[in-house]
Amino acid sequence: MRIRKKPLGDRNICGERVEFRRKEIGMKQKDLLTQLQIKGVELTASGLSKLEGQTRNVLDKELIVLAEVLEVTVLWLLGFE
Repeated sequence: MRIRKKPLGDRNICGERVEFRRKEIGMKQKDLLTQLQIKGVELTASGLSKLEGQTRNVLDKELIVLAEVLEVTVLWLLGFE
């Protein structure tokens, strides 16, 4: 597992929680990407890495599908739960 070299950005507020939950359930980035693609969200490995590093904006559809795949609520991803 690689350690993040750069500090978290400020382009989204859910990236840190996406990464936390993905690791909590033992899911690799490539597995998350596969699940997202199955549900119609086209995201590259670089895009996911930037999302988790909070250096990329997150679309509303992506947020909904991320919550579904990670089995959490959108509110949790946004830090309200």
